[in-house]
Amino acid sequence: MAAKEIKPTREAQLYPAVKAWLEARGYEVRAEVGAADVVGRDAKGGLVIVEMKLGFSLALFHQGIDRLGLTDQVWLAVPPPGKRARRDNVRLARRLGLGVLSVRLRDGHVEELAAPGPYTPRKSKKKKARLDKAFDRLRGDPNEGGATRHGIVTGYRADAIRCARLLAVHGPQRGAIVADWAEVPQATRIMADNHYGWFERVERGVYGLTRAGHEGLADYGDVTI
Repeated sequence: MAAKEIKPTREAQLYPAVKAWLEARGYEVRAEVGAADVVGRDAKGGLVIVEMKLGFSLALFHQGIDRLGLTDQVWLAVPPPGKRARRDNVRLARRLGLGVLSVRLRDGHVEELAAPGPYTPRKSKKKKARLDKAFDRLRGDPNEGGATRHGIVTGYRADAIRCARLLAVHGPQRGAIVADWAEVPQATRIMADNHYGWFERVERGVYGLTRAGHEGLADYGDVTI
C-alpha cells in the first residue's frame, strides 16, 4: 500500500527537496534571493530560479514570466498536481518557456514535468483539415460580429438551412435532388438524422419540411449562407 501523500501548508516546506534537487545538478542554492523564492548558481555563473507555490495559479505563472527577464532557466515548483491540473498547466508552462517541478513531501522526490526553454507547437494536420472543412462549409459570413441573433451558425446548421430553403420552395424532394440543387453533399443524411426536427420522410428517400422547419427558416431568414 502506497504511503499517503503529505499536503504542505507552507511554500517553504517544498524548499529542502527543491534545494537538494538543484544541488545534485551542480548548483549552489539559496532561498529568498531578491524577489525570487529560490536561486541557484553554477560554477560558470549560470542562474536558475524556482518559484514555489502550494498549487498552480495565475500569480505563479506571472512570477515565472517575470523571472524570465533574469534567466531562461525558470521553474515552477508545486506539490504533485491532479491529472487534469497537471496536463493543462504543464501544457501552459511549456508554451511560456517555463519548467515545472512536482515536489513530493513524504520522501522529498522531485519530478521534472517540463523543462524550461523555447516552445515550438507541433502542428496537427488532422485538426487543420477539420478547420478547413468547417471554413469551406460556411458560405458567406453568417456569424459576422461573433454570433447571429439566433446563436452561432455552424456548418451543419448552414447545410440544414440550405436544404430547408429548397424544400420550402419546391416541396418534398428526393435526397439526391436536394444534395444536387442545394449543393449539400450530406443532404440525405442531414434530413434523415433530423437533428433540429425540421424534416420528415414523406416516402422512401423523399423528404419534406415540418412545421418546425418552416419556423426554423423564419428564425434564420436573415442569415446569408
